[in-house]
Amino acid sequence: MPSATVTDVPVAGAAGAGARLARLEEPRLPGWCDRYLAPAGGDFFAGRGWYDTVLAHAVPQGAVPVLAVCGGVLLPLLGQGRQLRALATPYTLRWDPLPAPGIGQAGLREAGRALAGLLRGRPPTRLEALDDASPAMDGITGGLRAGGLSLDRYLHFGNWWQPLQPGAGWMAYLAERPSALRTTVARKLARTARESRFTLVTAPGAALEGAIDAYHAVRERSWKPPEPAPAFDAALMRAAAAAGALRMGVLHRASDGRPLAAQYWVVTGSCGFLLKLSHDEAERAASPGTSLTAMMIRHMIEEDGVTGLDFGRGDDPYKRLWVADRRQRFGLMVTDPWHPAGMLELARQIARRGRRQAMSWRQAAPAGEAREGDA
Repeated sequence: MPSATVTDVPVAGAAGAGARLARLEEPRLPGWCDRYLAPAGGDFFAGRGWYDTVLAHAVPQGAVPVLAVCGGVLLPLLGQGRQLRALATPYTLRWDPLPAPGIGQAGLREAGRALAGLLRGRPPTRLEALDDASPAMDGITGGLRAGGLSLDRYLHFGNWWQPLQPGAGWMAYLAERPSALRTTVARKLARTARESRFTLVTAPGAALEGAIDAYHAVRERSWKPPEPAPAFDAALMRAAAAAGALRMGVLHRASDGRPLAAQYWVVTGSCGFLLKLSHDEAERAASPGTSLTAMMIRHMIEEDGVTGLDFGRGDDPYKRLWVADRRQRFGLMVTDPWHPAGMLELARQIARRGRRQAMSWRQAAPAGEAREGDA
């Protein structure tokens, strides 16, 4: 495949040497991006396999991939007209700037100032799926503020996860789960052993293609709505398998081979990340999804030695049965206060804060006390 075509986007008044925007004309990162990406065996979600899959299969209609290069930091973005936002899709677990090796906090801060120069004179920029613990984002936001831009933080989505004690094993993990789940797992795994067949796929090949077909068959019979990017999951499974990071599980009925449940995880940085799971809704009484989740987690603990489990985006109630901790992913609205659209956005933010403060005052007022406007 030929390398991606990159078109530099003129930037008026950009601050900082080496700050530029590059628009991608093909759905993959060009070779010069490799210095910013995680190497083979590193963080899968900061590597080429992840980004090339997103660019090829998950870019929203009407959006154009844009790379902001600020000193020693690469920031993958999307553009629509003059408005920019993070390259974050419904499949993104975490968005982070990508610094070249050796870039410290001072370099990140300078990159943030350079980014401020790129964003000045533009409508507000939305950055999403951000991690509070990201040292790269901390430096970038410091530079954005120093560059004269306004940052408004908002809640994006919850992420359920749990660190695991190294070497503690499956039984120790299971002992920490709610008693109802422990009972269900013990009962359903015994039934599964009698009536079902478990397939685990980790590598490219015919077995993976069969597992992908089974995944789609199960999903079509599940409760889930259509995917926003229907080709993304299969492409990501193939990319993760090529990187050695895929853990793809399918539960088949032993009597006729019908797939009952399917899910896939990515194991990277000693942590297992759940990307997608589905079960046949007609088989719900047998809890094939619960059995498959238990089997996948047991494998990752016993065979992969994972020291953490991450259940991805959202606050689905089932997640807190399997993992105990919640962290908040957040977003930032980055605004040039002198741009007309920026002025309007800041006015909206002030109005929202005023409404929240007024509601807080009303809720805090004693029940018998007359409130302004009640008489």
